Amino acid sequence: MESLENKWIEVQCYKHDGLMHRIWDSVFVTKQEKNYIVVASDHTKVVEHDLRLWHTREPAIMIFFDDCWFNIIAMLKDDGITYYVNLASPYIIDKGMIKYIDYDLDLKLYPSNSIKIIDVKEYGYNRRKYQYGEDIDKILRYNLNLVKEMMKKRLFPFDDKKIYELYEEFKKRS
Repeated sequence: MESLENKWIEVQCYKHDGLMHRIWDSVFVTKQEKNYIVVASDHTKVVEHDLRLWHTREPAIMIFFDDCWFNIIAMLKDDGITYYVNLASPYIIDKGMIKYIDYDLDLKLYPSNSIKIIDVKEYGYNRRKYQYGEDIDKILRYNLNLVKEMMKKRLFPFDDKKIYELYEEFKKRS
């Protein structure tokens, strides 16, 4: 596997039909393990599918798995870490970039430990539009429940201490 550790790279998010959905222009790979990769960003430029540009508001740690159908964005806010979870395909590395398919359904874990499932209507709409099969629906529903349990138990990657350590490592190395 190509090592991306200590490199600035791009993250590309696609929809089920293969069309580009979103690009994080420049993120720093702080750690690359056997089953996951960690990238960090701070006020990073994001390009939407309609070419709209915006910048992230706060520093973030993003964790992508090659064997799980979700990825995590841990946003370091003034009141603590908010975790945003995309139900998505496992990532691949292609031409030095992280790529994955977004499947609409998302979860948020707030510093107060409350959990919110979001974009349920968008998932229903896109499930019909892109014709997600029963197999994908079952995988996503299983991972939705898995992530909720991980959040409740604060298992990695929902571990604030570890996220702050990863962010400090990013500040030292970038």
